[in-house]
Amino acid sequence: MSGGQGPDITQGSNKFIALMIAILALALAFSEALGNNAKTESLAANVEASNIWAFFQAKTIRRTTIQGFAEEMEVMLLTVADQTAKEAMKKQIDRWKAMAERYESDPKENDGRKELFARAKEQEKKRDLNHAKDEWFEFSSAAFQIAIVLASAVIITGVAALIWLVGGFGIAGLTLMGIGLFAPLSLVI
Repeated sequence: MSGGQGPDITQGSNKFIALMIAILALALAFSEALGNNAKTESLAANVEASNIWAFFQAKTIRRTTIQGFAEEMEVMLLTVADQTAKEAMKKQIDRWKAMAERYESDPKENDGRKELFARAKEQEKKRDLNHAKDEWFEFSSAAFQIAIVLASAVIITGVAALIWLVGGFGIAGLTLMGIGLFAPLSLVI
């Protein structure tokens, strides 16, 4: 360009822009890889949470059923006259109550309802964290892609002022990627 319309984009400047595009493409690749990893981790944690919640529901059904049996037998116990039968029924009631307690909490096996609840909540936290990361990496990737397109436009059009936009979108992409890496839950998207 000549005639005082702005700086002339020369071949050396085009090399600088090409290097900038390469750096932006590298940052885009990192952002996409991090986003894909976060998405995979989010899905895996969601599946695991669903499995644990299903197990929790099964334990709840078993516990309720066993408690019902124990309560029914306690009522039946009132009508039984035979002492041997009463003792056998009391032992069965005690076994069912112990089983119901194990269904409620079993720290040894880590699969009582209490423990399953905590494990499911932990998986949900992992899911939510990785989902948030994925969202930030998506925004970061978009900023890098826009920066690459604008940098290409600088080469084609020779409008040097677009360099500022390229830099702005590049910095925005890096900032968004940093939030995704280090503080994905700090801001609500």
